[in-house]
Amino acid sequence: MGQEQQSEMQRRKELAELAVDMIHRTMVHHIFWFKEVEHQMGFEKALDIMETAYEKSKEIQLNRLGKLLGFGIEDGIPEPLLNMPEENLTELVHGLAVNWLAGDGIWFQSVESKYGMLDAKRCNDSCWAWFSPFEAWTIKRLLDLSEQPGIEGLKKALALRLYAKINVQSIIDESPKSIVFQMNDCRVQSARKRKGMDDYPCKSAGMVEYTRFAEAIDSRIKTECIGCPPDNHPEEWFCAWRFYLE
Repeated sequence: MGQEQQSEMQRRKELAELAVDMIHRTMVHHIFWFKEVEHQMGFEKALDIMETAYEKSKEIQLNRLGKLLGFGIEDGIPEPLLNMPEENLTELVHGLAVNWLAGDGIWFQSVESKYGMLDAKRCNDSCWAWFSPFEAWTIKRLLDLSEQPGIEGLKKALALRLYAKINVQSIIDESPKSIVFQMNDCRVQSARKRKGMDDYPCKSAGMVEYTRFAEAIDSRIKTECIGCPPDNHPEEWFCAWRFYLE
């Protein structure tokens, strides 16, 4: 390979690296906008504004990427995704969920390595206080749920969480106004178990995560922890939660 070709490849590599970095900057800028609007106007108003901003931004960005990369857009969805076999789409959804979990773990470990477990857990719990109601909000939009969809609405929403695509979970109907949710296989805890490690004590995060998620689906729903590490638990589940309408 000649020097000119090597120089061209290096320039292309630098441009490609810049493109990836610009995608990251765009994502972080989106987050900063939301957080500042939330700071100025409150969480509910920020979600309402983000709904408008996200739909407009998604349309503009996907259309531009489609023109640049040579794919069409149908009903706001890239045609290559619509043309994928269901099996491949399911695998893609699973992979995206795994990437999300990996990113979550990397953030935790990055804080822990510099400042210790206590600060990492504190940041983790606080992060769930924001992410859990956001995830509930976006799932409500996807499912077109009413403002107060009740226990049945919560059951539908739990099936679309990121965790639902990588963990094994089940729901037991106790009554028309009460269900028990079980995390039968947790990717994080199962990995620790295979390594001979104790369960990660995730109860403090779970209390925030599940309570805020359920409340965001329907403000009337209450959450009770049946058991979550460091609690003892049976072999058939790692954590279990009761959701009920008073």
